[in-house]
Amino acid sequence: MVSDQTRAEIEAYLGQVPSWLDALSEPAADHSWGVVRDLELGETELPNREKALVALGAAAAMNCPYCIHFHGEEARLEGVDETGRSEAVNVAANVRYFSTILHGAEVDLDEFRAETSEIVDYIEEQGAEAAGAD
Repeated sequence: MVSDQTRAEIEAYLGQVPSWLDALSEPAADHSWGVVRDLELGETELPNREKALVALGAAAAMNCPYCIHFHGEEARLEGVDETGRSEAVNVAANVRYFSTILHGAEVDLDEFRAETSEIVDYIEEQGAEAAGAD
């Protein structure tokens, strides 16, 4: 259960204190809100729009209906339309799909990393050549 001070802060941010916060045990409650406040709602390196899309994709990959709903609404509030929200979910599904294949096939991680480095180098070279052609 969150402290009275944290309860007041949450209400100032959200207009209410969601009932599910009572499910947090006392030692973690105030800290948990602080992480949400500072990481998800606060100013960080990622704009809130991008954080909402990351959260929506992760929620979809975890199959969490609570998180999907919340972060879908969060993304909508950040100006992401239904097509963009759907794309975020599709990207998450694609990552999960290929992760399943890579793990199931037991692809060598060191080889995968080396190939990825080669791909990144190639794409960067192509971009530099295209920029030089302008």
